[in-house]
Amino acid sequence: MKLPAFWNNINLAGLNPFRKEGGLVALDIGSSSVKMVEAIGEKSGYRLVNAGVLPLPPTAVQNNMIADKDVVVKTIQSLIQANGIKATRVISAVPGRAVIIKKIQLPAQGEAELEANVEFEATNVIPESLENVNLDYQVLSYTEDGSKMEVLLVAVKKEIINSYTQVIQEAGLTPAIMDVDYFAMENMYEANYEIQPDTVVGLIHIGARYTSINMLRNGVSTFTGDLQLGGEAFTESLVQGLQISYDQAESYKVTGLLEGKKGNDLETLLKPPCAALVEEISRTLSLYAGMAAEEGIHSIYLSGGSAKIPGLCPLLGEKLGVPVQLAEPFRGFSVARNIDKSYLADSALVLAVGAGLSIRRPGDK
Repeated sequence: MKLPAFWNNINLAGLNPFRKEGGLVALDIGSSSVKMVEAIGEKSGYRLVNAGVLPLPPTAVQNNMIADKDVVVKTIQSLIQANGIKATRVISAVPGRAVIIKKIQLPAQGEAELEANVEFEATNVIPESLENVNLDYQVLSYTEDGSKMEVLLVAVKKEIINSYTQVIQEAGLTPAIMDVDYFAMENMYEANYEIQPDTVVGLIHIGARYTSINMLRNGVSTFTGDLQLGGEAFTESLVQGLQISYDQAESYKVTGLLEGKKGNDLETLLKPPCAALVEEISRTLSLYAGMAAEEGIHSIYLSGGSAKIPGLCPLLGEKLGVPVQLAEPFRGFSVARNIDKSYLADSALVLAVGAGLSIRRPGDK
């Protein structure tokens, strides 16, 4: 099953009608960096041909929108130029925490009738005027011998989508697909792992400021949520505990080296923020367990820049009582010769959302 690419009902190509159609490149614009992934489809699967990351200042993205357009535009241009990207069409995503996601049940019906009924139902469940949002939907499944259909509604304020598409345009590129980071993570999982029937898998992505949680059953999302706690909490803990600069702390967190030398026991130093994050994840997943009491969680996959924090995987596994492991976002991809393998090994977890975006194509539904 190819998971939905939102939003198909927006004519993004019309934003730049004079640009010739080019290849596709994924840009994951996050709160602390822009991640770029370029992949091409082959008979045997997908091939990774380019990948890169450039940092953003803390002020660049605020409240789920691009706040400093100039710096984001320049960062995108630098990333594209430094990697020799020829593709001109962009696949990107808005953060799931900015999106309204609802599930509804309707009588089974044809596409034309469904489109009209979805809009009517959306007025009852979407807490925003439909004039102010972009709305899309996806039929998830049929129940009761095919007489009912479960439909996923997704809505996001137009101003949020526009803030992302504008920086892409101003960087000289064309927005082709706007997705949601939750669904990109599902796509990443589907591209790299075999989906087992009646299995519940958790995808937890630890970003700089937020940690997103996506629970999948049979490869389809059944629960999503975000925690206002991410990698910056680990960095701040080191700043305060060791009285070092933010940049020194960030480098120490990532490399385990402080001023070029192996520092104190990093796992011990980061145990308090690790425990805080684990507690928040556990609390959120207990809410999921309450909603789906009959479904036990079979495994958890971690991604994001702080997923490799020493001690985090075992601590979370012990707390939840389920296997917790690092995701492998390019496990199912072949890799082009020009890709630096050590760079990819270091950056793969950061590129997880980009990996899922990179295999989107216009018309996916």
